Amino acid sequence: MKILIAAVSFSSNISGVERHALNLMRCLLLQPEVSALHLVVAPWQSQMLQSIQSHLDPRLTTHVADVNRSSRSRNLWYYLRLPALAAQLRVDMVHLSFPMPCNGSAFHCPTILTLHDMYPYEIPLNFGFPKFVLNRLALRQCLRNVDVITCVSEATRARLKQYAGARVWQKSVQIYNYPMTAPVPSSQSPIPGWKGEPFLLCIAQHRRNKNILTLIQAFDRLLRSGQISSHTQLVVIGIRGPESKAIDRLTSRSSLTTNIHLLEGLSEPELQWCYLHCEALVAPSLTEGFGAPVAEGLLAGCRIVCSDIPAHREIGEGYCRFVALGDDSAEAFAVAIASALREPKQQPVFLLMFSAPAIGKQYVALYRRILTSASFVPNAASPSPIKISTSESQPL
Repeated sequence: MKILIAAVSFSSNISGVERHALNLMRCLLLQPEVSALHLVVAPWQSQMLQSIQSHLDPRLTTHVADVNRSSRSRNLWYYLRLPALAAQLRVDMVHLSFPMPCNGSAFHCPTILTLHDMYPYEIPLNFGFPKFVLNRLALRQCLRNVDVITCVSEATRARLKQYAGARVWQKSVQIYNYPMTAPVPSSQSPIPGWKGEPFLLCIAQHRRNKNILTLIQAFDRLLRSGQISSHTQLVVIGIRGPESKAIDRLTSRSSLTTNIHLLEGLSEPELQWCYLHCEALVAPSLTEGFGAPVAEGLLAGCRIVCSDIPAHREIGEGYCRFVALGDDSAEAFAVAIASALREPKQQPVFLLMFSAPAIGKQYVALYRRILTSASFVPNAASPSPIKISTSESQPL
């Protein structure tokens, strides 16, 4: 089968959705049923292109979309030009790595969407007003027009049913993200000026749901109470966003500018170095679709302190220290972090459900089921969704 993965996005640095596209590519290339794999990126996504260059599989072809960085240009490319590219390449399946406008009736082949979260509904503060309204409309349009939706967790699939309704939910299945870990970590620290100081690690974009402000407050309490060394650092890795100004203000007001590092654009080997050397991974999110840092932290053997939310429970039950979100979450996280640091580091945890071969097989089995479904009619004016699930999650 011939697959096209569309990964054109605004970010020039590799964020969660870009990493998903790369990891999906890696999983699919392990499967002999995939005869050709086309990955489409934007001109400014040079980091993705560099990551792709290490894969010499002759089945893989990369394409750079003729698009500029504006939302209008990217939306029009997905709606008008992606169907034409799919027809030109004669692919059997188009896989959208995240929600974008989809002209379902223009495709000659089935379309599949990876749904990471329902943030425009769960946490509109991530986007602000009126932008979250536009995001809701775009998300609904995409969900209606794709043929199949793969949710990255059961938590996300439950949110899909809650906000989009049973008809859309019926064409969804759950397949976990592949939490990538670099086989060879960086030999040098990516933390500026690092001289062996202990550090806490948080992998999070600067968005409201990541709850970085609460983590900074907890970190400040730990330092002031003497529960951690005054040399301890907090390293937050993620692209800047709507919460960046508030994070900068709190860091400055708390006199923590020398203790906190806000980094972005790290390579996978550099990110793996951070997992292996941190004292603890902290994930204080208010809500998550999957929680890749928790999964990757388990694989690296990190102490993990995370918020008690469904996505984190789904991944780390039995391995993580969970913190209930409440009126004084900063104090709760400070207590949990201090307790975790008194315990020895755990051994790396291997979970089969997060392995590349297992995830690749699930996707190939799903693609095969879609391609053999009698309900898909190419170029239909109003194609009926391919119903591939029941009230229970089905093994693939």
